[in-house]
Amino acid sequence: MSALGKVVRSGVGRRRVQTLVIGLATMMAVAASVLGGSLLVVSGAPFDDAFAKQQGAHLSVQFDAGEVSAGQLSKSKDAEGVSSAAGPFRTATVTPRPDSANPGWPMTVVGRGDPGRDVDEVALLDGRWPTHSGEIVLSADSSLIPTMGMKITFPSLSGGPTLTVVGVARSVTQTADAWVVPAQMPALTTTGSGGYQMLYRFTAAGTAAQITAGGRAVTESLPPGAAVGEQSWLTVKKTAERDTGLYVPFLTAFGALGLVMSVLVVGNVVASAVGTGTRRIGVLKAIGFTPAQVVRAYVGQALIPAAVGTALGILAGHLLAVPVLAETQEVYGTSSVAIAPWVDLAVIAGVLGLVAATAWASAWRAGRLRTVDALAVGRTASAGRGRWAARLAGRLPLPQPVALGLTRPFARPARALAMGTAILFGAIAVTFTVGMSASLGEVMKAKAHAAADVVVPPPLPDFGPQAPGPDKQPKGDPAAVAASIEAAAGTGKYYSAATVRATVSGLTGTVDVIAFTGDASWGGYTMVSGRWLDKPGEAVVPTPFLAATGTRVGDTVTLNGLAAPVTVRIVGEVLDPRNDGMQVFTDASTLTAAHPELTETSHHIAVTSGTGVLDYVDALNKDLAPLGITARAGGLDAGGDMVVTLNALSMILTLMIVAVAALGVLNGVLLDTRERVRELGVHKALGMTPRQTIAMVVTSVVVTGLVAGTLGMPLGVALHGWVIPAMGDSVGLRLPGSVIAVYHGVELLPLALGGLLIAVLGALLPAGWAARARTATALRTE
Repeated sequence: MSALGKVVRSGVGRRRVQTLVIGLATMMAVAASVLGGSLLVVSGAPFDDAFAKQQGAHLSVQFDAGEVSAGQLSKSKDAEGVSSAAGPFRTATVTPRPDSANPGWPMTVVGRGDPGRDVDEVALLDGRWPTHSGEIVLSADSSLIPTMGMKITFPSLSGGPTLTVVGVARSVTQTADAWVVPAQMPALTTTGSGGYQMLYRFTAAGTAAQITAGGRAVTESLPPGAAVGEQSWLTVKKTAERDTGLYVPFLTAFGALGLVMSVLVVGNVVASAVGTGTRRIGVLKAIGFTPAQVVRAYVGQALIPAAVGTALGILAGHLLAVPVLAETQEVYGTSSVAIAPWVDLAVIAGVLGLVAATAWASAWRAGRLRTVDALAVGRTASAGRGRWAARLAGRLPLPQPVALGLTRPFARPARALAMGTAILFGAIAVTFTVGMSASLGEVMKAKAHAAADVVVPPPLPDFGPQAPGPDKQPKGDPAAVAASIEAAAGTGKYYSAATVRATVSGLTGTVDVIAFTGDASWGGYTMVSGRWLDKPGEAVVPTPFLAATGTRVGDTVTLNGLAAPVTVRIVGEVLDPRNDGMQVFTDASTLTAAHPELTETSHHIAVTSGTGVLDYVDALNKDLAPLGITARAGGLDAGGDMVVTLNALSMILTLMIVAVAALGVLNGVLLDTRERVRELGVHKALGMTPRQTIAMVVTSVVVTGLVAGTLGMPLGVALHGWVIPAMGDSVGLRLPGSVIAVYHGVELLPLALGGLLIAVLGALLPAGWAARARTATALRTE
């Protein structure tokens, strides 16, 4: 091994604490960067690959067959900006007969003679494309469970046609729930119903504005009102990226914190090593080391633990990515999702390059030192620094060890600043994590609508044969349940919620329509904008529904797939992430004309003051027993897997940042204690006890911890105020103030003291070492 290599190895082995600090800081930064960068790449990769391969439609538009003809729609292919188009295809919204495996929910069927090629090439996953009437291909995203050879009957249509499933396919832009040959469409379309579908690709379609302009161009020559719905590929893409995209803003924040902390820690450690090793630098130069070799020696001492931390960080990033990426596997024909190698290489090169540059800048002073000056410099700090602080502390009514400790930061201001900065980032991370956990809790409350004291859930669907006797009540009959609730002692206010499925023009799949009987405004529904509904014909919807349909508060939408179309006016925007936000909340009387079969009805009850919830549930269940249904106490569930994963990730990364911050304090206090070892010996000779020594060392970081914590708390609040709305936007949700404003005055005090806690934790180990040092040994130290 060369002489330079021996110096590097000796320095790494001698400075074990500094080595550990650099390695842990680098590992944390690399883990967060790998995870965040990988999710940013992987979140869109499956969809982008499938979209390019299948020539996905930039815009799919649903037209009313009564307002426009097929010939008129064919001419829209020549509109300005259209590069290619497919259609018109006849469409119909039909409801299959439910069975034990599949619910009877509405579905959008499109008549296409082949899977297509130039626009929206439908990918066959199993079976074949239909070749004649009586055959159907189901979408893999359909509400029906696709089984080859399965018979699907449509009893509500004339003749009750029955179709056989011959294939399973997927449209990357979700243009239909099922496909049949065009000759089958007349049997699936009743008089005066049905429509046309057109699929377009544009020369420019990268932004929402370009899609809007393209949609305006293709409908410009058509009769007003002919287009009744549309769906942009950007909306489908955002939905596809929703699960992984949620993590990107959160991990970006932690990655930035980690990188900045790495730079600060490496710079501080190398600068401290140069400052405390001045005499050693002089010796190295005296025996023939050049200035460049001295600088390289200190850079190498930083790069070795950084390289180890980088390797561990890459491994940690891959392991943490497993639960996050699990949901994206086997989507769009992708069997597995792996972290791109170039992401690993970019992070490794970036972090190690940053460490090398920082270490070089800090070690440059070592190369410039003259040999004679370096040999002449001792280790003791200048006695003149901080004298004014010592005089001031001496006048305060404080024990002498505490006064001595409080003045120490003023004797070493640069070192105190370095420790304070590390504590600052630890306090920011803790404040941010506490706020994010509270915000996620508010989102879960909005999702659960858990304001009710007691809930009577809907009965499980019964698809078996029905043969009730003349006096037998249906299982969970809503009217009978409501009568029991009304008669129960302790009932305050209550409402019922019935769920039906419907379709919206231009969108595939179904939306949940929740119809309320009674006032549900107290039920825990968090409004984002507008107001709660107060009369029939009004509705409130979540943000994703507005985005998918291109509507806003004040617009109207038509619900299809029921016994008759139902038009509702949107009067409010509500926070509700269930069913990907594809829900409509309205009054039950709004659906009266459609005569829906309200089978999924739940009841939500608030008991009167002084009524025990458990006693009320027991008494109510006695009345509900003959109806085959059971009430339960209300409240929040545990939450979804995504919330658990986010909380776990934030806790792990925060603990890593706090550990780095505490080790940064430990490093600074350890250096300070070693420099003052003779001074400690003098204090002990004059009667300072081990407990007083510990108090002096610990209080030396109190001022730094308090200042850093006080500054870190508002910065953590500001970081939370940026990241949480960005996380909501990544999943298509606008978050109200109640989700973001989760910090309250009294709760901020413990967070401000978090910096003090980190400082004390970092100082305990050096304090214990100082307390155990023998007086004679300390006095002999030069």
